[in-house]
Amino acid sequence: MIDTAHLPENPGCYLYSDGAGTIIYVGKAKNLKKRVSGYFTRKDYDPKTRSLVAHIASVDVVVTDTETEAFLLENTLIKKHQPKYNIDLKDAKRYAWIELTSEKYPRLVIARRASGDGTFFGPFVSAAERDDVLKVAKKVFHLRTCKKLPKRPCLRRHMQSCSAPCTGTVSPATYNENVKKATLLLRGKSHELLDELRREMAARSGAEEYERALVLKNEIRAIEHLADRQHVERRREYDQDVIAYQVTDGKVYLTAFNVERGSLANKQEFTFDAGEDFFEEFLVQYYSEREPPKELILDHATDPALAEFLSARKGKQVDVIVPQRGEKRQLLELAKKNLEIAFFRDTLKGAELGTALHMAPPPAVIECFDISHLSGTAMVGSMVQFRDGKPDKSNYRRFKIRTVEGIDDFASIAEVVKRRYTRLSAEHAPFPDLVIIDGGRGQLSAAREALLTLGASDLPVIAIAKREEEVYVPGESLPLRLDRKSIALRYIEEIRDEAHRFAITYHRLIRKKKMLS
Repeated sequence: MIDTAHLPENPGCYLYSDGAGTIIYVGKAKNLKKRVSGYFTRKDYDPKTRSLVAHIASVDVVVTDTETEAFLLENTLIKKHQPKYNIDLKDAKRYAWIELTSEKYPRLVIARRASGDGTFFGPFVSAAERDDVLKVAKKVFHLRTCKKLPKRPCLRRHMQSCSAPCTGTVSPATYNENVKKATLLLRGKSHELLDELRREMAARSGAEEYERALVLKNEIRAIEHLADRQHVERRREYDQDVIAYQVTDGKVYLTAFNVERGSLANKQEFTFDAGEDFFEEFLVQYYSEREPPKELILDHATDPALAEFLSARKGKQVDVIVPQRGEKRQLLELAKKNLEIAFFRDTLKGAELGTALHMAPPPAVIECFDISHLSGTAMVGSMVQFRDGKPDKSNYRRFKIRTVEGIDDFASIAEVVKRRYTRLSAEHAPFPDLVIIDGGRGQLSAAREALLTLGASDLPVIAIAKREEEVYVPGESLPLRLDRKSIALRYIEEIRDEAHRFAITYHRLIRKKKMLS
């Protein structure tokens, strides 16, 4: 059974390996933890998947910024490793690109392969998104679509969607200026164009020209979709390595991305003791066993002698790049994100939660309470404890509600909270750094009143309501709305969900015993 508790909840790809270390399956997921966990909890899989699960010995993950990137990375990894349990895609086409041809009057066309003399943009996972972008680029910049220039204007010229270079009404210089603007659009850098379109949309809407405003809205949306362009697969004529590291408590934690001709081909992780010039020493050892890439992307400059050493090893010039912005910086940030998740995810959760709740130091020990019942019957409470970002199941507790009749979640929460911390006080045991209540403002107030009777009013308490995932904090009239994708909110949800699971399990056990009796 694979331990999935440490897996992140980010989008990305997961790689299953067998006992010999051979990758046997590559998959993508919007939530890596949920997707991988599902393989080991479901029982209704088909024979092929059951065979796959039986052969899984380990799992590795690569985190991406978006689910779109996960699609593209999966495609790359399958083609590289050709895993046994993936569908055979040897004859399958790759995701489509948009090509700007190298003609005197360039055209924008769909290309299945990024090869040839043209300029390529993409790849695009969604055919609909690709077609929208292509349509907008052609329409906004009036680029031609015909394979051969006709001798007279076509229908697109009469519809004012083509500048008609066939008639000589547009000069090569003016046409190429539109081509440059289209290139900026396809590279996701045309902020001025978006501002202009938004102003025109507002003006059209104010003039009640709603049909034209809707067209502009769709054009803006298609352009904005380019922001979701993937950072993992880029067309390059050379290889790149991206290396990020962090030093903590005398240990170096390092992640290396190997990008082969624009496609992420490998991810490696290293841990070793920090020392004098440790990073240069690592690079020398690392590239003594493998050929250096054309570009080495780092977060800070190194000794110029290192670049000379790498160039001598490769027999060609090796460029050491320290990017401040752009695609290469995004690759470096993605390497850092994978580094944090691989080595520091549990620590990062507490730190992010502390920042969100303005707690210093951040909470290390957190306890969460939940109530479960069926129409007021078999009412029980649960408490789970997380320590340093991980469940501490030795300190889980469950409660039968003793003093409450009928359905009263507020009184039930007050009872279990009072019983828990009365016990800790009697045993002179330390209190947690933070208490989380599954519920809203009413449950939070009930818990605080219970703590007040024990003289523990200074113990930090928050509540989280399920429907909108609103976090209630004492003294605040409005709930705290954390970013849905933030590590802090996901950590609170993880703890709350575990308390709910533990409560439900105990509730079902009580009901089963009553039915049997």
